[in-house]
Amino acid sequence: MDFLNSIPTHMDFDGQAKAEKYSRVIITLFGAVGLIWGYIIQQFSQTVYILAAGFLLASIITIPPWPIYRKRPLQWQKPRSTDSNETKKKKK
Repeated sequence: MDFLNSIPTHMDFDGQAKAEKYSRVIITLFGAVGLIWGYIIQQFSQTVYILAAGFLLASIITIPPWPIYRKRPLQWQKPRSTDSNETKKKKK
């Protein structure tokens, strides 16, 4: 169970933007190549297969939180204790 908890499962905001950009570029390129290839050989099924391959590749590259998507983690503020909030309300 400790092994599963040690696996990072987050992306930072810049990583999310990169993943979105990469997925759009990959799917667009595969779609264009598939459309051209399908037109040349007159087989629409080849277009669909090439587009599906692009979708699969984009999914493998962008869905897992690879280290390139975790370079700038957020610096969270430390939580305030609830005891100090209650004492301030009582003083008023």
